Amino acid sequence: MSDYALEVRNVSHRFGDFPVLDQINLKIWPGQIVAIVGPSGCGKSTLLKAILGTHPPSEGQILADGEPVVGPTRNVGIVYQQYSLYDFLTAEGNVAFGLKLDQSSFFSRLVLFPKYLKQRQKHLAQAREFLEQVGLEHACGKYPGEMSGGMKQRVAVAQALIMRPKVVLLDEPFGALDEAMREELQYMLLRFYQENLQRKREGKRPEYTILMVTHELNEAIFVADRVIGMSRFHTEGNKGAAIVYDKPCPIFHPDDPRDYSKFVDQREELRQAVFDDQYIKDRNKYVTFWNDLSRLAEGQSMQPKNPS
Repeated sequence: MSDYALEVRNVSHRFGDFPVLDQINLKIWPGQIVAIVGPSGCGKSTLLKAILGTHPPSEGQILADGEPVVGPTRNVGIVYQQYSLYDFLTAEGNVAFGLKLDQSSFFSRLVLFPKYLKQRQKHLAQAREFLEQVGLEHACGKYPGEMSGGMKQRVAVAQALIMRPKVVLLDEPFGALDEAMREELQYMLLRFYQENLQRKREGKRPEYTILMVTHELNEAIFVADRVIGMSRFHTEGNKGAAIVYDKPCPIFHPDDPRDYSKFVDQREELRQAVFDDQYIKDRNKYVTFWNDLSRLAEGQSMQPKNPS
């Protein structure tokens, strides 16, 4: 088991002659919730696809829990903005579907049907547990057509979590939701983080390591314990997008009132560093060198301490 849930080592990517990513280096500890922001078209989704294993990078290496990612792997799960749900399955059926494909074959389901039925009940019980974790214990028997957009997105999150990946990728997961539902799901991520902290205090490995792409700066700083900014504005010779911002965020508790004034300075710094093509030229000015820093006291945070 690796010390890192995810490592991105010197990753660059090109589409033909067009450079997209330039020397991306990233290490994420188990239990961190990391947000990525950046201008449209800067390569955020390309990086996520490389981490997922569907689009290997042109150069560099990606590891999930120490294992090289050379294709899609159960170590990495993903939740898209558009819900990947089957209309003919209930919420618990959708969540259990991955376990069904992973732990049984068509032949075994056909020939060993009584045994499969017992296994199926076990999968559905697990699905109900994960639906409870995302606040949908009351909706296990509902079909997608009977659920709101926010409920569907929570089912999609449970779908990813039940496979117990080392890293869950969220590709603008709340972008299509109204503000009230979006805030509700943001608080769900804050609850996940508090559960991570509790497991860490108990000497256990945190369960939820999340890398989220979002266009909302407030959302990035509010739900994450670390925010990363990608931009093409500050790379030498137009080599592709680089990480130009990497700093810790304040930690919010799900019971805390939503107060964006607490991080207005960081939001402005992030906006200038990532979205203003005239603001900085040194791509490392706002990047924390995490490897040179020691860890925080046990149970306080997933971040290194004294980042600067």
